[in-house]
Amino acid sequence: MSSTRQIYVSLLDEAVDVWRPVQAEQLGGNVYRIANQPYDRELESWQFEPGDDVVCELIESSEGRILAATKRMAKENGGRTKGDGGS
Repeated sequence: MSSTRQIYVSLLDEAVDVWRPVQAEQLGGNVYRIANQPYDRELESWQFEPGDDVVCELIESSEGRILAATKRMAKENGGRTKGDGGS
C-alpha cells in the first residue's frame, strides 16, 4: 500500500541551493511519484514536476537531512517505472 509524505525538489535557476517541499506518494523503496499540487511555472522552476516518478535520497542541506528527489525514473512501455521499487 502506498503512503504520502513530504520530499524535496531542487529549484532551478537559483543563485544558491533551494529545496521546495512537495507531497509525494511512495511507490516502493526509494521511488516516489510527485503528487498533483499547485505549481506556478511563472514563479519557480522545479527540477521535477507533479506526476514525475523520482528516486529520493537523504542528503544534507542547510536545514539538516532531507529526503530529496535526485533523479527521474525512466518509463517502460505500458507506463510502468523501471528501477528499484517501481510498481
